[in-house]
Amino acid sequence: MKIVLAGFMGTGKSVVGRRLAERLAVPFIDLDVAIEAAAGMTIPEIFASEGEPGFRRREREMIAGVAHRSAGVIATGGGAVVDPENLRNLKNGAVLVCLTAEPAVILHRLGDDAGRPLLQSPDRLTRICELLAQRAPAYAQADLSIDTSGMEIEEIVDRIIVHLGIDRQTQLSPLSLGEG
Repeated sequence: MKIVLAGFMGTGKSVVGRRLAERLAVPFIDLDVAIEAAAGMTIPEIFASEGEPGFRRREREMIAGVAHRSAGVIATGGGAVVDPENLRNLKNGAVLVCLTAEPAVILHRLGDDAGRPLLQSPDRLTRICELLAQRAPAYAQADLSIDTSGMEIEEIVDRIIVHLGIDRQTQLSPLSLGEG
């Protein structure tokens, strides 16, 4: 089984994905980390040199590269599922889980993180609300949505595992960027 975690930045995709993969004893891929490794640049550097279109192109290519994998846990970037091609590729043979959080919780979790190119605004809370509204239709395509506001990582992981009916006996085959 392939599990894809989508949702806005600061909702817990990376930490939940890493823990979920550990619990299921399967590989974990954080697409933003994979994009940075392939580019040899951080995401803010990609945005600075190639703009959002360049980053989205790289993201689309990375998603197409992992789409045919049969099992594992994949954490996407916050805007990845807005692109219909990405959404199709990510849902292909996967369960799409959207992690959500209240805008104020997201703002608190992100703090003053300057490494968020799409939040470069004097009013970050308003910007978060705008982006959430724009992305809501894409996030609504998820098979399962979990509001992570006020939840611990283990609670979120437990909820995903219970919802999907996965137990420790379930055999998931390995997933890596080198397969295929």
